[in-house]
Amino acid sequence: MTQTAHGVEFSQQFSANPKSAEERAAILANPGFGDHFTDHTAVVDYKVDAEGKGGWHSARVEPYGPISLDPSAAVLHYGQEIFEGLKAYRHADGSVWTFRPERNAARLNQSAHRLALPELPEEYFLGAIRELVQADKDWVPSGDGESLYLRPFMIATEAFLGVRAAREVSFRVIASPAGNYFGGELKPVSIWISREYARAGRGGTGAAKCGGNYAASLIAQQEAEAHGCKQVLFLDHYNDDAVEELGGMNVFFVLKDGSLVTPALTGTILEGVTRSSIIQVAKDMGREVAERKITLAEWRDGVASGEIAEVFACGTAAVITPIGVLKDETEFIGSEDAVAGEVTMAIREQILGIQTGTIEDKHGWLTRLA
Repeated sequence: MTQTAHGVEFSQQFSANPKSAEERAAILANPGFGDHFTDHTAVVDYKVDAEGKGGWHSARVEPYGPISLDPSAAVLHYGQEIFEGLKAYRHADGSVWTFRPERNAARLNQSAHRLALPELPEEYFLGAIRELVQADKDWVPSGDGESLYLRPFMIATEAFLGVRAAREVSFRVIASPAGNYFGGELKPVSIWISREYARAGRGGTGAAKCGGNYAASLIAQQEAEAHGCKQVLFLDHYNDDAVEELGGMNVFFVLKDGSLVTPALTGTILEGVTRSSIIQVAKDMGREVAERKITLAEWRDGVASGEIAEVFACGTAAVITPIGVLKDETEFIGSEDAVAGEVTMAIREQILGIQTGTIEDKHGWLTRLA
């Protein structure tokens, strides 16, 4: 069977052993995050021919399962890999929509350029997520705050040990039903300050969404968890301890006058889709938003003086999560008894309302998938 999506034909091979309705219902009753996966995956391959011309081909939806790779595949040795994250939401009428997928497609290509991977035409990106969601639409949860998390990724599959950009690549999309990222009731989280480790450096891959950035953050994340914290904060130790981002989220500060501040994009911070959406939504509310350098000292002094009224983190997985305490072995900024701030929750409700279809989408951010 062949279908056309965004001008790209995807062949379809449906799973011979999909999970039963009972198994799927049991999973959707308690989806967690990233623990379970749907029955199919979307795939598009890339290859450079003998004349040095590269092209994408063999767009398809196939059963979810292990990927067969040669032991010398470039991704295993040189980390040529990038990924994205976005969500599909079920609206009240049963239809399924996603949020600003064009921004994810564009960011994937920014990452691809930095990692010397081929850029993927937007129609393949949008077609792949549409075809996968249509094949697995029964997996989209309908509970409050729940969604189908989509993970597009690109890996270098060429069997070759020379140090150069791979000439064979695979783009894939998998999907996982998702509940609350941090689990349980939404409440302010504790964040650990990383004094020893940095997430990225100038000229590096900080602005790219690649696995290596996250691998490098895990040792600091383990340190955070050992001290009872949910996430880790990375600083630019060579720039007055400027705030960068968390292990997987951007940071916002709400000042006492109701305006917002977030660290400026300097090439070491990921340009979050949720981040840019919050900036627009806050401006729609009449709030001023500044993108500038903000240091650990300003955070400390701002909380102490009351100049900083609220702090929150944001990203695709968690959407918006309030921050209660920032700490390490010598610092303790904030309060363990903090509650989610009014501005934080108002922006969160607005973003979620647009995503789930309960608030008007004035910016045309939603794309219907099924």
